[in-house]
Amino acid sequence: MTTALLPHQPPLKHRTTTRADRLDALTGLRFLAALAVFTHHFTGASPSGGVAHAPALFPYSTMGVNGVGFFFVLSGFLLAWGHRAGTPARVFYWRRAGRILPLHLAATVPCIWVFHVWGGVPWDLPSFLASLALVQTWFPGVVPMFPGNGVAWTLSVEMFFYLLFPFVIRGAYRLRTRTLFALAGAGLVAMWAVNWWAATHLSPFHCEWLMRNPVTRLPEFALGTTLALAVGRGLRFPLRPGVLAAAFAAYTVGYVHRGDRLPAAAAEQLGWTVRPLVAVFSVLVIVAYVQRERDGRRGWLCTPLMVRLGAWSYAFYLLHQTVNRLILDHWGRAVPTDRNVFALIGVAVVVVALSWAAYSYVEEPARRWWVRHQPT
Repeated sequence: MTTALLPHQPPLKHRTTTRADRLDALTGLRFLAALAVFTHHFTGASPSGGVAHAPALFPYSTMGVNGVGFFFVLSGFLLAWGHRAGTPARVFYWRRAGRILPLHLAATVPCIWVFHVWGGVPWDLPSFLASLALVQTWFPGVVPMFPGNGVAWTLSVEMFFYLLFPFVIRGAYRLRTRTLFALAGAGLVAMWAVNWWAATHLSPFHCEWLMRNPVTRLPEFALGTTLALAVGRGLRFPLRPGVLAAAFAAYTVGYVHRGDRLPAAAAEQLGWTVRPLVAVFSVLVIVAYVQRERDGRRGWLCTPLMVRLGAWSYAFYLLHQTVNRLILDHWGRAVPTDRNVFALIGVAVVVVALSWAAYSYVEEPARRWWVRHQPT
């Protein structure tokens, strides 16, 4: 444990603590999280859903939906880790917009055809415009439930985090580490309590909408920010990625079979705590790999292939559901069989190829243009 960062001390980039400016392992982890979300969507949330159900993966693949929670935690960690003192809020907002908006808008174009023109999914103009502006998660009555590019609802959440970050980080530097941990812990408890209340007082539709609302996902972002500051201040944790992976695998088995092995009340509680618990697992994995990389131990997540896949993961995430829907509408839902694992791998390769193209010809050129026109 180290002493708290005093108000006059510089932030992470300007302190004497040894750190890596680039964390390749976290880039590799981004792809794994995107792949988990893809796997969940491909195999479905139920035996009759998805593109091609694979009994060998289901129901464990349903945990892939929580890959978005990992993204929220990782976002908080990386923004705090890379923050430089004195960066004006307008510059921060400009850079974030350059990272998010160009590819978001480009990826929405094929969605118009695949989902609404060809697929016939009902929609209305206000909901579609809300999705373009990334404010759709604030409104429970949008049509459809995920308008525009459906997976972009997570970007709506991220935009709220970005809006708050320049103000939050200045206050966070002035707090002791233990105070930050107390606030982060309280946020996770509140997240569980809101989920519990919503599940017992609201309709399933409004419950799910509330748990996608940016305010209710803020504790995940705050947890990542807290751990970035704590590690940057010199705090170390005795963590091993392999042990964490085994613990999460055991938790996944218990979670997906909770209804078979636990009393009803305990099973319900386990369902309501999944988001906070996944957030804790996520931040521990992030910290474990950051510590390893700072110690000079670079593993398979730091290989050039994984770093490239991680760089393409934003495009992979934005494009994968459009490809899934295209396959579903053109060929229909496949007969459930374990051979569908090979179909999953094949489609993932196709999405990776499209992601490379989107990254190379849209995302990166747009980002470079955006940087050149950055406000002073």
